[in-house]
Amino acid sequence: MKMNKYLVKIGFLFLAILYSAGATFAQSGDQILDGIGETDLIARYIFNGDVRDWSRNNLHASNQGTGTDFIDDERFGKVLLLSGKKGGFITIPQEVFLDVESLSISAWVYLRSNQPDQHLFDFGTGKKSRFTAMPNGTRENKILQISLQTQNDKGKKIVAPEQLPVNKWVHLTVVYDVPSKTLTCFVDSKQVAEPMALDNELLEVFSTKNVKDARFFLGRSLQSESINLNAMLHDVRFYRVPLSGKQIAGIYFNAFRNVNMDVPTSKKVEDDLPVFSKNTAQLYNAYLFEVKDVEVETEVGNLPRLPTHVPGVYQNQLDGPKVRVIWPAPRDNTEVLQAGTYTITGMVPGTQFKPKAKVEVKESSKSAAPSLKLAPFALHQVSLNTDVDSRETKFIENRDKFVLTLAETDPNSFLYMFRHAFNQPQPEGAKPLGVWDSQETKLRGHATGHYLTAIAQAYAGTGYDSQLQQIFLDKMNYMVNSLYELSQLSGRPNPDAASFIAEPTQVPTGSGKSDFDSDLSNEGIRNDYWNWGKGFISAYPPDQFIMLENGAKYGGQKNQIWAPYYTLHKILAGLIDVYKVSGNKKALDIAIGMGDWVYARLDALPQETLIKMWNTYIAGEFGGMNETMASLYDITKDPKYLKGAQLFDNIQMFFGDAGHSHGLAKNVDTFRGLHANQHIPQIVGSLEMYKVSNREDYFKVADNFWYKAVNDYMYSIGGVAGARNPANAECFVGEPGTLYENGFSSGGQNETCATYNMLKLTGNLFLFEQRAEYMDYYERGLYNHILASVAEDSPANTYHVPIRPGSIKHFGNPRMTGFTCCNGTAIESSTKLQNSIYFKSLENDALFVNLFIPSTLHWEEKGITLKQTTNYPKEDNTVLTISGSGAFDLHVRVPVWASRGFFVTINGREEKLEAKPGSYLKISRNWKDGDTIALKMPFHFYLDPVMDQPNIASLFYGPVLLAAQETDARKEWRKVTLDAEDLGKSIKGDSRQLQFTIDGVEYKPFYETYGRHSVYLDVTLK
Repeated sequence: MKMNKYLVKIGFLFLAILYSAGATFAQSGDQILDGIGETDLIARYIFNGDVRDWSRNNLHASNQGTGTDFIDDERFGKVLLLSGKKGGFITIPQEVFLDVESLSISAWVYLRSNQPDQHLFDFGTGKKSRFTAMPNGTRENKILQISLQTQNDKGKKIVAPEQLPVNKWVHLTVVYDVPSKTLTCFVDSKQVAEPMALDNELLEVFSTKNVKDARFFLGRSLQSESINLNAMLHDVRFYRVPLSGKQIAGIYFNAFRNVNMDVPTSKKVEDDLPVFSKNTAQLYNAYLFEVKDVEVETEVGNLPRLPTHVPGVYQNQLDGPKVRVIWPAPRDNTEVLQAGTYTITGMVPGTQFKPKAKVEVKESSKSAAPSLKLAPFALHQVSLNTDVDSRETKFIENRDKFVLTLAETDPNSFLYMFRHAFNQPQPEGAKPLGVWDSQETKLRGHATGHYLTAIAQAYAGTGYDSQLQQIFLDKMNYMVNSLYELSQLSGRPNPDAASFIAEPTQVPTGSGKSDFDSDLSNEGIRNDYWNWGKGFISAYPPDQFIMLENGAKYGGQKNQIWAPYYTLHKILAGLIDVYKVSGNKKALDIAIGMGDWVYARLDALPQETLIKMWNTYIAGEFGGMNETMASLYDITKDPKYLKGAQLFDNIQMFFGDAGHSHGLAKNVDTFRGLHANQHIPQIVGSLEMYKVSNREDYFKVADNFWYKAVNDYMYSIGGVAGARNPANAECFVGEPGTLYENGFSSGGQNETCATYNMLKLTGNLFLFEQRAEYMDYYERGLYNHILASVAEDSPANTYHVPIRPGSIKHFGNPRMTGFTCCNGTAIESSTKLQNSIYFKSLENDALFVNLFIPSTLHWEEKGITLKQTTNYPKEDNTVLTISGSGAFDLHVRVPVWASRGFFVTINGREEKLEAKPGSYLKISRNWKDGDTIALKMPFHFYLDPVMDQPNIASLFYGPVLLAAQETDARKEWRKVTLDAEDLGKSIKGDSRQLQFTIDGVEYKPFYETYGRHSVYLDVTLK
């Protein structure tokens, strides 16, 4: 016993060292469990009285018989008892194993018998395809055995030196590491036996095809004649990543404390990426001769905006790119609180160069932030066309996948949980959605908001098919009418109730309950809608909103919540979108009613409570509620909605503190380490707040955030999240400019809905300032993430897009029956693909051509039609043809990568115009019917290196990211050697098909990649 306590103390000391080593602490909440990000967790069964999944994925297990019970245990409280009888076992849902890459299984086991042939788990389709763990082995070999067998081999086994001990809690972990091709077993955090060498057996057992026919048992073999497990189980977990030894030790030792430590892992975990010498210059940096110093100006209180790339001089007259410099990133603005000058020293990775920035801090001026200058065209004014050869483009393909599937959806599925909350009957045949909209999921209803927006956009954009357009009009009207009827029930008299509560601030607890809770089961949900306050509408009662005010955190228990204002934002935004495209007054009335409810509750709270709420991980995620409330103000001009929008100010991130002393408004990076898509919509809302209030600090928040996110956090596909430190794939890395050191999460990165919101922010910023860098980023994210996020043959789409070596995209929700957040934004993205190709000036005297996509613009206000004909990006040119006549300025984007020239021909005559890459070219003319403008921008190959590890780089051809087509998962980056003066000399292929080879390996656009890929390469220049 003393030895056991000694080992535990050693473990705690080990963890203290582990967690102190450069850890970044993010927001509070359950984002990190035992040092492992929740995005890596597939399912968790604590077995403390039920077989529910405690992860956010709601993959609840099933209790399969009379041989199971929940009993009290001195160590873990209540645990699951499997009696060893034939009926005593647990079934794990198939979805746990769908599209698994690597897999880790962690379980606390208390064996009550050393009888052989017991199975802790047995997963598969039968004798020839299965993955099993036998804690006492077989009669012939009575030792712990982990075995894996497929249809094509005789099976492989890990055999430990001995059995698992009996009558003692033991922590067993099995790790299947696909990139390393090994299967490893740990007992009480110590590795037992040698790792088993594997190929792709796990992928065969758990392939999408096989999983549908497979069974997954805890406590029983797939063969019914085998002996059932006689044991107790606690806290069985399934991870989608190969856990490291340190992570397993974290789970093991934390259990002795009986807590879930809310701390991140060390930056240096065992599965870290390959390490490169920090003193070795890479890529073009190896040829550097000199790096120029720079001078910048700023105003008192505002940190300077430092250039991410500065001029450099290369040896042998090499024409290299500008040099990436990483500058210090202060956490406040103390350096600029008074006028004067100071110097900042930067670093160039792998070199001894220390460029300096001389900063002049000037007294504040009265210069105003930019005014709104442009407007987007309505969706019905822009249509997508086939390419020059009459082939459907990727834009049309993706649009049709989504529009046609949306047309087949049943609105009653999206209304199901609203009717359930209000205790109203379901129409015959109505079926609920799954995933994050299933009955006991605390985010249910979020997909309904996405759906409202998507069908509104589909209605607006399907003028090419009147029958299809009518389908969406009917769906919109049905959805709005149904939601309106429910909203009219809230806070109003009910003949079956003696009283009602109309005032939102007076909502009582549910009948028979002593406190508010988030129980949505049939037995636990409250349905007393007459007490919910006038105007309330959601897919669950108001408890979660009130619990947030009282400090509730994110999680799966009844006293925890999941982002109630996030769900509400989706619903309100969808209703406003319906109103804007169809004029449906009921849609606006519902939004106004809920806006009143929200304002009443939040206006009664002290600012300290609001600051705490909006800085609580996930629980306080409010999507773009500030944007929605500002939109309500813009529509109604009722000042309470403007004030209501301000109540959603994330003061800590926007302004640093209640005194507005620093924060993003002062160019301080306050979002490092935070959950990306919890905060990007807030920035979108900040810009909307500037639009309706003209408060300059709101614009600065949005402008400064965009610059930092794109330059210090962006991966090559345009995504901005995916951290190993903090340990959450949905977070920004813990320090800006450290993607390699702290990014490339093993569980994936680049959450698709984060890029959706980044594009929304980018397009909106461009309406104020016509900086080409905005639309350069927009093109990057659109082609290389949004287009790349959709499956080949269906509207299934990605959540995270993994970009480690040999990764593979995983697509979900092909029939729109169960939505994650990214499934929701996907139906929005792909029903408005035409929305940013063109913008117009507010005076209708200028037209901006932002994207080169086959399309037709109907500029109704000007009487002009413009048709864009192109095979771009499979060709490097486009033609604009004008129908109608009139004087206006035509602004065409000169992409930042167009360094080989940008050539303009008008009506067959080449124009001598100066076109600078990364700018807009203005052509002023009195245009005539039939005028043509031909644009040519020669493509070339170039690299986009990781800022802090330049040899790890992505290869681009024009706007298109090229991915190496891999046959297997990889542990190391694919190595390539390219010519320093002309990358193309090392690359062969067909530019018209965008298919190339390097050293015999195929490269093609990431948006046309559906198998394993390497987006980043380990590049050497010669």
